[in-house]
Amino acid sequence: QVQLVESGGGLVQPGGSLRLSCAASRSIFSINVMGWYRQAPGKQRELVADITSSRSTNSPDSVKGRFTISRDNTKNTIYLQMNSLKPEDTAVYYCTALYCSGHKCNTYWGQGTQVTVSS
Repeated sequence: QVQLVESGGGLVQPGGSLRLSCAASRSIFSINVMGWYRQAPGKQRELVADITSSRSTNSPDSVKGRFTISRDNTKNTIYLQMNSLKPEDTAVYYCTALYCSGHKCNTYWGQGTQVTVSS
């Protein structure tokens, strides 16, 4: 099992930056994929970025060039650096982890952290 705790959300002006952190309760060295999703009011949850154990990353065009995902295996933490924030980035951001043991895989979610981009 994996517990995930996000931090770093808050209120920021358009064009500003935030860095989100997600701390895992176990070593992330063996976690297959970790990532960030977001959900705005009235919208479906969507992928923001993910990163594999081999540090391969994936993100949609809407955040490419602005958001960067990274992982620090020594701290069991992943990060999401968000630059050039826009009002449409306002959402609750969730950390997720896909962990496979043998042939069994489970997806774990954090409780979410609010990001509000507004002047």
